[in-house]
Amino acid sequence: MHVDHSSPSETKPKIPTDNPFPSGHLTLTLIPLLAARMFAGGIFRFGSPPIIPSTLLFLCLVASSLSLSDELQPLFKFKSSVHSSNANVFHSWTQANSPCQFTGIICNSKGFVSEINLSQKQLEGTIPFDSLCDLPSLEKISFGTNLLNGTISEGLRKCTNLKYLDLGNNSFTGAVPDLSTLHKLEYLSLNASGISGVFPWKSFENLTRLQFLSLGDNLLDKTPFPLEVLKLEKLYWLYLTNCSITGNIPLGIGNLTLLQNLELSDNLLSGEIPADIGKLPRLWQLELYDNYFTGKIPVGFGNLTSLVNFDASDNQLEGDLSELRSLTKLASLQLFLNQFSGEIPKELGDFKNLTELSLYSNKLTGPLPQKLGSWVGMTYVDVSDNSLAGPIPPHLCKNSRIEELAILNNSFIGTIPETYVYCTSLARFRLSRNSLSGVVPSGIWGLPNLELFDLEMNQFEGPLTSDIAKAKSLAQLLLSNNKFSGELPLEILEASSLVSIQLSSNQISGRIPESIGKLKKLTSLALNGNNLSGIVPDSIGSCTSLNEINLAGNSLSGVIPTSIGSLPTLNSLNFSSNKLSGEIPFSLSSLRLSLLDLSNNQLFGSIPEPLAISAFKDGFMGNPELCSQTLKGFRPCSMESSSSRRLRNLLVCFVAVAMVLLGACFLFTKLRLNKFEKPLKTASWDVKQYHVLSFNENEIIEGIKAENLIGKGGSGNVYRVVLKSGAEFAVKHIWTSNLSERGSCRSTSAMLRRTSWSPEYDAEVATLSSIRHVNVVKLYCSITSEDSSLLVYEFLPNGSLWDRLHTCKKTQMGWEVRYDIALGAARGLEYLHHGCDRPVIHRDVKSSNILLDEQWKPRIADFGLAKILQGGAGNWTNVIAGTLGYIPPEYAYTCKVTEKSDVYSFGVVLMELVTGKRPLEPEFDENHDIVYWVCSNIRSKEDALELVDPTIPKHFKGEAMKVLRIATLCTGRIPASRPSMRMLVQMLEEADPFTTSRMIVTNDG
Repeated sequence: MHVDHSSPSETKPKIPTDNPFPSGHLTLTLIPLLAARMFAGGIFRFGSPPIIPSTLLFLCLVASSLSLSDELQPLFKFKSSVHSSNANVFHSWTQANSPCQFTGIICNSKGFVSEINLSQKQLEGTIPFDSLCDLPSLEKISFGTNLLNGTISEGLRKCTNLKYLDLGNNSFTGAVPDLSTLHKLEYLSLNASGISGVFPWKSFENLTRLQFLSLGDNLLDKTPFPLEVLKLEKLYWLYLTNCSITGNIPLGIGNLTLLQNLELSDNLLSGEIPADIGKLPRLWQLELYDNYFTGKIPVGFGNLTSLVNFDASDNQLEGDLSELRSLTKLASLQLFLNQFSGEIPKELGDFKNLTELSLYSNKLTGPLPQKLGSWVGMTYVDVSDNSLAGPIPPHLCKNSRIEELAILNNSFIGTIPETYVYCTSLARFRLSRNSLSGVVPSGIWGLPNLELFDLEMNQFEGPLTSDIAKAKSLAQLLLSNNKFSGELPLEILEASSLVSIQLSSNQISGRIPESIGKLKKLTSLALNGNNLSGIVPDSIGSCTSLNEINLAGNSLSGVIPTSIGSLPTLNSLNFSSNKLSGEIPFSLSSLRLSLLDLSNNQLFGSIPEPLAISAFKDGFMGNPELCSQTLKGFRPCSMESSSSRRLRNLLVCFVAVAMVLLGACFLFTKLRLNKFEKPLKTASWDVKQYHVLSFNENEIIEGIKAENLIGKGGSGNVYRVVLKSGAEFAVKHIWTSNLSERGSCRSTSAMLRRTSWSPEYDAEVATLSSIRHVNVVKLYCSITSEDSSLLVYEFLPNGSLWDRLHTCKKTQMGWEVRYDIALGAARGLEYLHHGCDRPVIHRDVKSSNILLDEQWKPRIADFGLAKILQGGAGNWTNVIAGTLGYIPPEYAYTCKVTEKSDVYSFGVVLMELVTGKRPLEPEFDENHDIVYWVCSNIRSKEDALELVDPTIPKHFKGEAMKVLRIATLCTGRIPASRPSMRMLVQMLEEADPFTTSRMIVTNDG
């Protein structure tokens, strides 16, 4: 491993500074001339020998001073070609200092520059290799993990003394030049450097001293496994992950007997794992995941007795795991998504260092080794989706290290071991779809770090205990289809992080807790199929995040709370098969429901007209006292009752108006008497402008009315406001916390009332106010008062990409248009992730949040869920964000939100652009989405071409396939395997169709 000797304080050879030649430009050719003159002038006469050594010393000092002066020029040229946001990097790079005193520079014993160590210094710019390589003693260049760009030029070939070269994790472009002249090279790292094209593999025939080679995570041209690598017998590190290697791993890999690390993941490798891979006695890490390997683990694989980490997941491997029995040093074993069969070797329970085991989605049978974890405890176990049986091993929680335990969809039996009450580190506990039974140990309900508790479809019984009050991190409680009984403990309301409660099909009795409204983060409440009684608490309307309520099949009575109509995101409401009575609240009309089922109750009165549609008809059946003037199959409401109702409503309205008028008069009188009369003026609004404005805020406010409504989003209504000047703007009114008033759009004042600041509003303003990018929607200003908030954007006349791909506004777009939209949107997200002072995660990337201007150029929009990272990519949250079909798969296992979550969602958008399909289509089958559909059909060229939207011309289908393959990289199951947005932009730029044909857009009639 290399060490970055970048400190200028190290002891270095003293360099003379008193140059007797002030100009500093005396060339070395003058030195012999000077010596000749000395001889000619009789300086070296008999009797004066002391002059000789002093003169030679003088000449050496002159030569040294001149050489060091020559070394300044390439270093200062390098300094002028790059810059850094870290001002300290080049602070010492001045004429007053020797190069050996420059930050990051190391000199050899003769005082010449031998190393440049400037990794992780936030460098930007292009490296002048032709100049740097004029440094004759340069042996090490370390520029890894910066923001360097441009090409790696031919000038690099002049660095013939180079032993160490690290350019990894940068943003270079283009191909790498021939490296055969760097014959002394021992360390070469170009991983994730941005290089592309044909790699000069033949150069390695000359680089026989190489010990470390890392070229992975670059978009190189496809190539078979480079045989030249097999001749690098001094290699101990070989990283060729994700660099487009095809075909088989050739025989001869076993000749690299010094290898400690071999990583070939995320390529296009196929065939069997070669048997001579078992000839690598020092190998401690082997990563082969995400390829197309077939066959069995080869005989002799058990000879890899130094192996610590083995990952061959996501391949097509089969057979048993018997070869693993002797790998006693294993710490991590990842073989998920294969076709392995047979039993898990019981010897795994004797592996003293094994802490990570992931074998899900195979065909394994038999028990889990009962001694598993008995030595140091496990940190991660996932054996889901197999045919495993027997009891749960009791020692997995030893030393309280385990964070995730998933054994779902197997045939495990018995109970949860009592020892698991000490699993205080456990975050995700998934046991669903087994044959487990018994009472859950009470301490488990209160595990402090537990985020997801999934016991669905077992035979567990007994109560939920009051310990659940301690579960402060619990977000998802999934207990459906068991035999749980007793009442819901009131302490469940103390688990304030709850997002989802799934308790359907149990034997829960008693009442729904009256204060359920305390669960502000709750998005899904499913208590259907139990023995609940009593009323539906009115406080349920305070669970403002709810999008699904299912209380069907209980014995609930009383009326439907009107407060439910104020839930802003409610999408599904099922109260069927209860004993509810009274009228259907008109407030439900303001909800945007996809499912409404109130059938088989005791409801009466008129079905509210906005709900009297055929889609909801079945949801009103079984209530004989309901009536409707428009819905067939229901008795018409009588004129008498209708008149009475109108009279009652009129009376109520009259009384309400009278009270408002009286209150207004009272307030007016009081204000006047106290000389505090303040009519609503422009001055009462707080206008924060982020661009130059040419309008008055009153014009914007007056435009917020029903006839200008053009859309509804997850966080607010959007209006098109046309000013007197003809200028058009899109104005968003963020949903307020006073949600009961959302049912009316009839007046400006009704739309603007709000009682507290909205987090969506804060997120959107914080994100957009500082952003300046052509592919991010422009926020002109925010207009706020104590009870109002509006955001004024540029108006984009072509609507959203979703509209143009999937709705009645569908537009036939040529491939050039689709490609430009993909590249522009990618650049917008790249700016958010990499161009802002602090990275911004959008968290809801989808085609409906990509808007199109009059020239079909895209803008990233709707930042209501955006998160500005405070400390890098490690920030995360328990609140599930995003839209179904775009949510990455890791949300099933972790609630982490990183930039790679946006990358996954954008990959789905790319698939929409190429295929013309929506993320969820009936043809994908149940429980499958566009990602599964694409990845299942892209492996063969013939099937892959069928994925492309038939409206895309045939001569562009090859280009479209390039983008589709990029989309599959974005939607990789493992977040770390997905490219960054910066790398993604580079990939898309290289997929440019390079056409000059005119952009054609036509509307489908």
